[in-house]
Amino acid sequence: MLKLIVGLGNPGKKYFDSRHNVGFKVVSALSEEYNIKKSFHKHQALIAKGMIDKQKIILAQPTTFMNNSGEAVIKLLNYYKIDREDMIIIYDDMDLDTGTIRIKKRGSSGGHNGLRSIINYLKTDEFPRLRIGIGHPGENIEVVDYVLGKFTADEKEVIKKAIKRSVTAIKEICLSGIVSAMNEYN
Repeated sequence: MLKLIVGLGNPGKKYFDSRHNVGFKVVSALSEEYNIKKSFHKHQALIAKGMIDKQKIILAQPTTFMNNSGEAVIKLLNYYKIDREDMIIIYDDMDLDTGTIRIKKRGSSGGHNGLRSIINYLKTDEFPRLRIGIGHPGENIEVVDYVLGKFTADEKEVIKKAIKRSVTAIKEICLSGIVSAMNEYN
């Protein structure tokens, strides 16, 4: 059985260190942790194939920009014939404190445009996801400016730990299932 692990973000140097690209950062950390180096562009995503222990995985970073993530996700699921239950979407969440991670089996978009796009393309919200808190900007900062902005020095340290924790949580999902991971990491 093959698992598809998709980190959401925006392509390009301009967005590289933005809060919105934390999903990309987790996929990069997984690639590093499991020595998955060879990547290629296909189905509107940067893709790498490898293993987490004996579990075959595909790591993907859509190149469609966040608001159109569903285009790449549906193409990847269809091409590799992967059930949506064997996919994990990783993305930022303003409704969680910075560095908090949450794993869910299903749920609404919660106002996240990347997730909304995926739900629209799949015609369901029933798929696993891992959310990483980036905190809320408050009332004085525009949401778009906040999510496309960079983490502060203090936040960077917290996010580094959240990424590391996310990597171990994804291993747990792949090897023991989402319920086990939810019990361990939520």
